[in-house]
Parts: sequence; C-alpha cells; structure tokens
Amino acid sequence: MPPKKPINWKMLGKMTAAGLICCIGGPALVMYVSPTPEELFSRYNPDLQKRALESREKRQQEFDDFVMKLREYSKSDRPIWLVAEDAAKKDRESKLEGMKKLREEKMREAEEQEAERRRRLEIIKSNS
Repeated sequence: MPPKKPINWKMLGKMTAAGLICCIGGPALVMYVSPTPEELFSRYNPDLQKRALESREKRQQEFDDFVMKLREYSKSDRPIWLVAEDAAKKDRESKLEGMKKLREEKMREAEEQEAERRRRLEIIKSNS
C-alpha cells in the first residue's frame, strides 16, 4: 500500500480565504457601494423631489391596499393567483355595469332634453 499523501494545509488555507473573501466581502462591498434611499432622494433635482413628496402618500396607500387585497386573497384555500383573477373579473364586471347604468342615465337625460325641445318647439309653433 502506498503511503497516504499529506494534507496540503497551505492550499486549503488559500481556498478558505478566497471563499470567505468572495462570500463575505462581495456582499459587504455591494452594501458599502450602494447608496441609501435618502442619498438617492437628495440627488434628485428639486422638481422630482417635489413630485416624489407629493405622490408619496398616494403610493403608500396604493401599496397598503395591494397588501390588504393579498391578505384577503390568502385567506382562501385556492391559490392566490386564481382568487386574484376572480376578483379582477368581478371588478371588471362591476365597472361595466356602472358604465352601463351611467350610459342609460345619459340616454334617458338626452331623451328628456329632446322631449323638452320638441315641446318648446310646438309651443313656439302654436304661438306663431
């Protein structure tokens, strides 16, 4: 039997050091180099800063609504994407019904205005 090869501690040390540098140093470097949201915001021009501040509450509210919908969807036993799809269909249908009602109201209003015009025209003709 040939003798067992000795462990190359120098090579193992280099490999361990290189692995630690890659696994720990890489993310640390990215965190060090990446700007914080405050630094990014301070680099905006004043117009963008103003617009961002104005729309911040709206965006936060939209995000909160989105998260609440997700929580609502997750209460179901079905997958979230199916529940969300069903909810989107219901929203579309309700919007279509609302538009249909609005259209009917406008048509009714237009018919009433047309009837009023005809009555006025008849009154004018009868007075002439």
